Amino acid sequence: MTKDQATLTDSEIIERVLKGEKSLYEVIIRKYNPYLYKIGRSYNYNHEDTEDLMQDTYIDAYKSLNQFENRSNFKTWVTRIMLNNCYRKREKSSFKNEFSEENLRENVTPMYANTSNDTLKMVHNSELAALLEEALSKVPENYRMVFTLREMNGYSVEETAKLLDITEANVKVRLNRAKTMLQEFITQSHEVTELYEFNAVLCNPFTARVMDKINKLD
Repeated sequence: MTKDQATLTDSEIIERVLKGEKSLYEVIIRKYNPYLYKIGRSYNYNHEDTEDLMQDTYIDAYKSLNQFENRSNFKTWVTRIMLNNCYRKREKSSFKNEFSEENLRENVTPMYANTSNDTLKMVHNSELAALLEEALSKVPENYRMVFTLREMNGYSVEETAKLLDITEANVKVRLNRAKTMLQEFITQSHEVTELYEFNAVLCNPFTARVMDKINKLD
C-alpha cells in the first residue's frame, strides 16, 4: 500500500474498485482486518475459523460493493456482514446462548485509562494478554459482543445497538455487566486494544490470500 493509497477515503476506494482498480481492495482489507478479527475471536472462534469468516466477509462485501450507497459508513457495513457470518456459523454449529439478561445501568466511568490511540499496538506482555483473552472468552456472548464493539472497536452506543439489533439501553446494561465480569482480571495499566491483535505478521499472508480469491472473481 502506497502513501497516496493510505490517504484515500473508503468511498474513494470503493468508487475506484468499482471502476476496475481491483487491487485497491487490498487497502480495505488491511484497514479492517483488526476490527473483524476481534469480532470473530469474541465469538470464541479460534484463529483459523476467524480468518475464514473474515475472508468470507471480504468476499461478500466485494460482491456487493455496487449496493453500498454510503447510507452508513463502510466500517459499520462490513462489520454487520462479519457479525451475520459469525452468527450463521454459530447457528450451523447449534451453539446455544443460555444466559439471561440482567437489569443494570451503565457505569459511565471508563474501565480503561486509554492514553494511546494506536489500536494496532503490539501486546507487550503476552502472558497477560493470553489471560485477558481467556477471561473475555468466558463472558457470556451477548455481553462480550457489546464489549467488543464498544470498548475494542470504538463504536458508539447508537451504532452498537443498530449492529446487534438491541436497544441503546441494553447496550449500556450489557457493557456494564461485561466490565463487572472482567474487572478482577484487568487493571488500569493495560490497554483493552491489546486483546485479539491482528498484527502485520498475520495480516500480510491473510491479505494476500483474500486478494488472490478476489482477483479470481468476475
